[in-house]
Parts: sequence; C-alpha cells; structure tokens
Amino acid sequence: MREHSGLLTDLYELTMAAGYVQTHFDGRATFELFVRHLPPHRNYLVAAGLEQALEFLENVRFSADEIDYLRRHRVFRNIREEFFSYLATFRFTGDVWAMPEGTLVFPGEPMLRVTAPIVEGQIMETYLLATLSYQTMIASKAARVVTAAAGKQIVDFGARRAHGSQASLFAARAASIGGCQGTSNVLAGQQFGMDTYGTQAHSWVMAHENEAEAFRNFLRVFPEDSVLLLDTYDVRRATKEIISMGRKPAGVRLDSGDLAKDSRWVRRELDRAGWEDVKVFASGDLDETKIAALLAKGAAIDAFGVGTALATPGDAPHLNLIYKLVEVERGGALREAAKLTRAKATYPGRKQVYRYAAPNGEFKNDAIVLEGEPENGGEPLLIEVMRGGRRLESPEPVSAQRGRCLAGIARLPQRYRQISRTAAYPVRYSKLLKASLEKVRQRVRRVAVK
Repeated sequence: MREHSGLLTDLYELTMAAGYVQTHFDGRATFELFVRHLPPHRNYLVAAGLEQALEFLENVRFSADEIDYLRRHRVFRNIREEFFSYLATFRFTGDVWAMPEGTLVFPGEPMLRVTAPIVEGQIMETYLLATLSYQTMIASKAARVVTAAAGKQIVDFGARRAHGSQASLFAARAASIGGCQGTSNVLAGQQFGMDTYGTQAHSWVMAHENEAEAFRNFLRVFPEDSVLLLDTYDVRRATKEIISMGRKPAGVRLDSGDLAKDSRWVRRELDRAGWEDVKVFASGDLDETKIAALLAKGAAIDAFGVGTALATPGDAPHLNLIYKLVEVERGGALREAAKLTRAKATYPGRKQVYRYAAPNGEFKNDAIVLEGEPENGGEPLLIEVMRGGRRLESPEPVSAQRGRCLAGIARLPQRYRQISRTAAYPVRYSKLLKASLEKVRQRVRRVAVK
C-alpha cells in the first residue's frame, strides 16, 4: 500500500469528484472539521494528528495503476476520460487553517479548515477525518491519565495493544502530545524524538534457572538502566533477593497483584537499604480511574506504564468528528452552506475560534465567530498552516505540543479537569454567525418553493 495514495478515501468521495469534473463544477470550497459532541467522561479534547494530515496533503498522488483500477471499476463505467486525466496530475493546492496540536478543543469548534478547489477538498475528507480523529482520541485519553497521575510519570505501553503497527506508532505520538513522558515504541522514539523506556519481560526471569541469576545477568548487561520485574514468582522474595545482591538497579516494576500494598512494602524495603532513588514502576491494565484509586490508597509508585487504555481506549473508542462544507465560491459569487436538519445542523461560513481568559489567567469561555469578526480580547486558535498546498512552517517537536497541552490543562478551571465527573465548558456562537445560519435557512426555503 502506498503511504500517500489518493485511493485512501471512501468511494463516494471519488464519485463526487468525478461528478464535479464531468459537469465542470469549478467551485472553490471551504470545509471545516469539528466534533459535535464530546464522548462520555470527557470535558475537552486535545487536538492531534495535524502533522500527518499536512504531510499527506503535500504528497497525495494517484499512480497509473490506481487510475487503471478506477477505470475498470463498475461505478466509473460511464465516466469520461477527462476525470482520469485529472487524477493523473492531481495535487492538493489548497489552504489550511488549524488549531496547533496540543490545543484544547470543545464541541462545535473547527479544529481544521480547508479552502481548495472543491474536488480536492472533497477527496481529502476521509484521510483528514481518520487521521485527526484517531490521534485526537488518543491524546485526549492520555491527558486524562496524566491528570489522574498527579505529577507521577506516565509511559505509553500501548504498542502491542494497538490495532496494527501504524496505529501503534501514531498512538505513541498522540499519547506524548497528551502528556505522556515517553513510550515503549522504539520506532516512535526514533521518528518523533521521544524518550523510550523498557524493563524486562517475565520470560527473561523464567528463562533463567532462578531469579537471582536473571537479575544478576540483566544488571551486568545494563548496569545503569536496569528496571527489574518483581512479580514473576513472589514480590517480597524478589525484592529481598535484589537487595541482598548489593547491586542497585535504576528501578523495579510491579505488574500484578495488590499494587498499592505491594508498592508500599517494596518502597519501605528499598529505603531501608538506602536506595531511596530507586524508582517503583507499575503496570498491568491501568487507566486513569485505577491510577487515581491507587494514589488515593497511598500507593508508593513513581511511574506508571499504561498500554491498552491508551492505544485502544474502551470508554471512548471513537470520536464523532465530522467534515462539512461551509461555503462555495463560483464565478466570483460566494454562497454560504449549512446542513439544516434539526439533529445535525451546522453553521455556515469560514470561522475562527477565540479563547477568553479571566484576570487570573484561567480560561473563561470560547466564542465561535465568522472569520474577520473582532477578537475583543480573545486569543485566536486557528492559524494558517498551509498555503497553495505547501506547509508554511517546519514540523513542531512533539515536546512542544505536549507543553502546549499541559499548559492548557493547567489553565482550565478545576471543575473541567476532573476525571470523575463531566462539566460543559462554555462555548458560544456569535450573533453574526447565528444570523448567517438564518439567512441560509431562508434562502433554502425560497429555492424550495420555486
């Protein structure tokens, strides 16, 4: 599979594209990507995935064999050659405005805005939704886990639980944006400049004649970085064995059992040995609720490895992210567009989002407005990131995106940071935006009765 294949889209995107080309519908369109509602147990989302989206937009192409495949497809049997010729030279030439990765996002707020020839904007829908939806979902979950850890280190252990190798790579990246301090995924470390962490598996201990031999050999190979696994057989016996050897590891890991009780006992024994700097690391089907409960019980844990709950978050396995047309320009005439059905209505026109803060620096509320409306003291969240199909800035380090996320969460009032209950952050639509929606509604009614 080609990484930047134009076929990475839904069939109906290509049928619409063929229809636009064959009917010579030469409009320039603006689409916006946003979420209607937050998943359960979420007070906010964390924007992520923009870098991969922009990389795709810069490099998407249709190869000769992909175009031949479409020629043979039964759906395109009546499509003229001009469409296939168009695909042969296809390039994305549009402009993109977006919230920087790590920005906190709330319902209705466009995370990304695309203005391009309508065929280009239409074909890109599927990839943009998939890419931003997945990474935003993971980053948002990671932010909850990091909040629950209350300053303790969180490491992404999700590579083996993700739905495929590519998913594991981008889950690690998104988890870092959401606040995780590292990952077990070595390729993610190499590609995204992330810190990588690892201990040892139970198989290492079981492969040796006894635990003492397993610990000694690992310490011999990794004298400064060994994190020894305590719970293969018996936590207390293993801890005493390590201490009696007199060779201090960097850390020890608990992966099962009563983590709160065992961690307190292990911490006490390590401190008695004068090993106050040896970290206690915990893993084993952890999530934000379990971590919060462990800390409430006084668990003596310095760092947590979280896998399944990050890479495949069961409580919110998807986002209802959508990509909607908001305006079309044809022949110099601009027409705003909106969906008007009661359950899924959308607002027309290019938008900006302003974030307002209280005098103490805490975020107070957001406003979704038409592009060009005055800021009135708010911070604009959408910035131009691509013009004419080319990125305007070099990729940001993941560490900068993580810093943006953590700084944003720190500025949220406490009621929106809680992981145990939900609270709706105030987001309002401007009067001009509401009036624009009403104009579209009236126009549609007039056309319908003609």
